[in-house]
Amino acid sequence: MDTLDKKLNEVYLGRVVRKDLLHRIKKGTNVPSFVLEFLLAKYCASDDPDEIEEGIQAVFETLERNYVRPGEANKAQSTVQQKGEHKFIDKVHVTYKEGEKRHWAEMENFGSRRIAIPEKFYRDNDRLLEGGIWAEVTVAHNDIDEDKYAFYIQDLRPIQLSRFDADEFFCGREHFTRDEWLDVLIRSMGLEPGKLSSRVKLHFVARLFPFVEANYNFIELGPRGTGKSYAFSEYSPYSTLVSQASTPTLFYNNARRKVGLVGYWDVVAFDEVGRVKMKDKETVDVLKSYMASGRFSRGVEVVANASLAFVGNIDYSVEQLVNSDQFDLFISLPREFDLAVMDRFFTFLPGWEMPKNSSEYLTERFGFITDYLSEAFHALAKQSRYDYVTNHCKLGPSIEGRDEMAVKRTIASILKLLHPSGEPTREELEEYMGYAVEGRRRIKEQLNKRKHDDEYARVNLSYIAADGGEVVVWCPESKNADATQHPVRKRLPGAPKLEPALKSVQKESAEQEQDLEEIIVLPPLQVDEPKEDHYTILYGDTGYAYETIFGRYLQGCKAISIEDPYIRLPHQVQNLVRFCELAVKGGSVTEVNLITGFDNEEQKAEVLEKFEMLRESLKQSGIEFKWTFSPVIHDRTIQLDNDWVIKIGRGLDIYQRPDNWFSVGSSDFDLRPCLETSVDIFRVD
Repeated sequence: MDTLDKKLNEVYLGRVVRKDLLHRIKKGTNVPSFVLEFLLAKYCASDDPDEIEEGIQAVFETLERNYVRPGEANKAQSTVQQKGEHKFIDKVHVTYKEGEKRHWAEMENFGSRRIAIPEKFYRDNDRLLEGGIWAEVTVAHNDIDEDKYAFYIQDLRPIQLSRFDADEFFCGREHFTRDEWLDVLIRSMGLEPGKLSSRVKLHFVARLFPFVEANYNFIELGPRGTGKSYAFSEYSPYSTLVSQASTPTLFYNNARRKVGLVGYWDVVAFDEVGRVKMKDKETVDVLKSYMASGRFSRGVEVVANASLAFVGNIDYSVEQLVNSDQFDLFISLPREFDLAVMDRFFTFLPGWEMPKNSSEYLTERFGFITDYLSEAFHALAKQSRYDYVTNHCKLGPSIEGRDEMAVKRTIASILKLLHPSGEPTREELEEYMGYAVEGRRRIKEQLNKRKHDDEYARVNLSYIAADGGEVVVWCPESKNADATQHPVRKRLPGAPKLEPALKSVQKESAEQEQDLEEIIVLPPLQVDEPKEDHYTILYGDTGYAYETIFGRYLQGCKAISIEDPYIRLPHQVQNLVRFCELAVKGGSVTEVNLITGFDNEEQKAEVLEKFEMLRESLKQSGIEFKWTFSPVIHDRTIQLDNDWVIKIGRGLDIYQRPDNWFSVGSSDFDLRPCLETSVDIFRVD
């Protein structure tokens, strides 16, 4: 241990974990980080190398014995039936069925939607009813034939903290300097602060703003592979990633009289924001209202506290964009995001300054257990530092309208993270003011380029230093970019012609701009062009028919190879048929090859019969269907001969079974609710 490790262990004993141990285990499993850290804290609470190795082995054995992997539901249920009871690590949801007047639990990977659960568990853990929680669950088998359920929950212990001592967290902070505390936060993210500049450290902290400040509107755009989405999927169980947005899902479902995601999560993050689909105009209108005030009306007045984060990629050089009169840094946002939406962002994190994911930056030191830190964030989100900022920070004259709220809310977020107890020095506060003003200026510069009048022209945002002087803050990437600082204004139709001298200047400027555009050639965005993609489908999400996931990648594909060990049950074979129908529609596919498994010979015989029928049917469409059985296959991969690879954690079996076959979504997979799974689409040479 170094000095900071020792201090952290002394002050927060039992609340920290060695982050390199997490990296070692994380590489071999798809279990959330806070679940792994829960096990590490349980088995590796030592600094003895031999005990740590034994602990890591115990973690792997626990996962092997108790963690239910996608596709192993049948095996898990059989284990409970044979043993009478078994302990699992799984995500548990509880739903109240109005028609039956009772609650039922569902374990995400266990595969049953009718698990009896005692009232005490969902009474003491509200989040079971609000999106579900990860837990250690002892499931027992019900041998009473008259009951209409086979399983019941005997014991449930949340993996997330059941109680958080805020005073302990705040008092502990007083033992660290500002710079030490900043390094603690960076190490808690799994990174080594000594390899990062002070500015980049602040950038990483900025990703946490939405977690600690309610109703905070955050945007980060930059290259792929910098961990944008990871922050919102792994840092807190109070955060959720979405790739689509509809009014009922996001805000309020009038039919069910139920508040959407903003009512249940601290942070709702839009992954790959450039591809986010706004299903109707109403969604954008409600989005604007919510971003402005944290409230909206859909027949009823709804107030919620969830922050919104928008993360996505920029496919062009930042230098090109800031020097172009035609394009700006918001180029990758959906066309539905108009100026009113953009103006509601509080800060724009320059993702192009973030380092690419690399083991070079990973720490081998101690950091807070993710779940403990997420509970701290959850507590901080309920506090306000806005009054302190108002009383201690003076902003420049160009900060107007929404600028003021954005800058002050950003400063408040920094204070919560770096000074949860106590106050900053004047020098530190001025550093925070400069950072907050820069993040807002980056937004205003793009608005000014898009709107050809002077509404957003006051881009020289500033703050007042302790000596009374005004400090104008610049964005490094655009400070010397004339196209951004002085964008071209359109001339009104019928306006008087320019004087000859001015015309000459205008002509010279136009010629220079033409020369610039010859160097900076930006092709139009090809929205439908296949690109690498990585996202998470959340439990209950809709809009993920096979055509949505695979359709654009089948262009020019002739041969498809499917590796999926769980094409054996009737509904799984039916999923395969649906996928093959998509291949037929594509028009170019001539061959489908499948490698799968089976539980027993009887099941194999049943599947063979179905495969034979599918082969005869595909033959009529000019597609040859072949299959192979393998007892050792585990991965789920779909490889196309046009070099695209699609890996889905659950393979083709990503949909929930309908409550009944006469409900919406039973036939149309686009409307069928999904199970939670990850999707990775990439190209191989």
